[in-house]
Amino acid sequence: MAVIDEVKIVLRDALELGERADSFDSSTALFESLVELDSMAVVHVVTALEDHFGFIIEDHEIDGDIFETVGTLTTFVQSKVGG
Repeated sequence: MAVIDEVKIVLRDALELGERADSFDSSTALFESLVELDSMAVVHVVTALEDHFGFIIEDHEIDGDIFETVGTLTTFVQSKVGG
């Protein structure tokens, strides 16, 4: 499964987006565009990404740029998993 598809699954489950997440692509805006993704939800998504992919996200790695789009989040995840 492609990393972007796994990221979409994590977003769907963590933010309870249902089928709406199926239509997401790399250009889909997240932070400040997706009402479900507020500052508290970011913590939940980060934890869900760590659990799903098996890596640790340090506090200093988290910024708004990572959550700009599905693509930027996927790029970040790929950098953490090494591919």
